[in-house]
Amino acid sequence: MFVKQISIFLENKSGRLAEVTSILGDNGIDISALSIADTTNFGILRLIVNNPDKAEEVLQSNGFTTSVTSVIAIGVRDEPGGLAAALKILNSAGIEIEYMYAFVSKREDEALVILKTGEPGKTVEALKSSGISVLSSEEVYKR
Repeated sequence: MFVKQISIFLENKSGRLAEVTSILGDNGIDISALSIADTTNFGILRLIVNNPDKAEEVLQSNGFTTSVTSVIAIGVRDEPGGLAAALKILNSAGIEIEYMYAFVSKREDEALVILKTGEPGKTVEALKSSGISVLSSEEVYKR
């Protein structure tokens, strides 16, 4: 029930993000979700792609420093309070979120969220037992 996330460390200079997305596109890799966090000198680009192994390979062969992290993708009701319901479950279970970001779903009734916690197994168990949709990597990669 885990999804591979590619993290790319980028210098904060013009054109680096365009270069990464071009390399991925040229290699037939589709981006489903992304998040970027930056500081003065560098940024971390986090991606969910349809072929994470190939993405890591082509980015490293083009000189980018990457890492792969297991994250959790969930589907929540696309309505006011939908995300709050999932977060309340995690809070009640004592699970802290390290970071999260959302991405677009092709289904109108569902919002999709990527979560990184320090206790992934406990997180999946808490969400699933409360009726929150935890997505498989196959479900996420084909979206």
